[in-house]
Amino acid sequence: MRNTEETDGFDGEASNTSMISGASSPYQPTTEPVHARNVLGGIRCDTEYLRSHFGILKIIEVALALISFICIETIMMCSPCGGIYFFEFVSCSAFVVTGVLLLIFILNLHTKVPHINWNLTDLVNTVVSTFFFLLASIVLAAVTQSGAGADVKSVEGSRKSGAEIAAVVFGFLVTAVYAANCYLAVRRWRRGEGQAGQLTSSEYMRARTASRGEVEARPEM
Repeated sequence: MRNTEETDGFDGEASNTSMISGASSPYQPTTEPVHARNVLGGIRCDTEYLRSHFGILKIIEVALALISFICIETIMMCSPCGGIYFFEFVSCSAFVVTGVLLLIFILNLHTKVPHINWNLTDLVNTVVSTFFFLLASIVLAAVTQSGAGADVKSVEGSRKSGAEIAAVVFGFLVTAVYAANCYLAVRRWRRGEGQAGQLTSSEYMRARTASRGEVEARPEM
């Protein structure tokens, strides 16, 4: 009986010891999706950006670029077609790239990739879109003016001329919006570069002062 009680007591102590060691072990099984929580935690709709100047301008740019693309797509016959194809490419590219940037800024996805200078990326896209939309609108206006007299007598020719004129009008409108966005983006980029330079110099001075304090506080051997 005594051997049995000692055996039971030893088993109880062993089970208690295993429970305590298991509770204090850092390798505990968990079902918490840590990776998914870290990835999806920062994705939210930034309403402040939508109400800002850049958010409003980007929404207008995407809408006008889409309307310009739809107008140019309604033209079924063209002669010559080079200016129309160029305007179609520019409007479609601007719609896609600006729309992607708009989604990135609205959902705060740019904070997930901090090593990319998103202000400079937005500035480059705005400058390029302004230049090519202006060029495509001028080319399309010239093509429309040269072909309007020959095609205006027919019903299909008048429709084609109307679609081209609408595309030209929206093209110049979106160019003006991109130009305004470009001006604000340049100001923001310059202000950001100046602040970055000030922060870099102040951090350098702070680190230098701290290093001097450590040297002075170090006891002599």
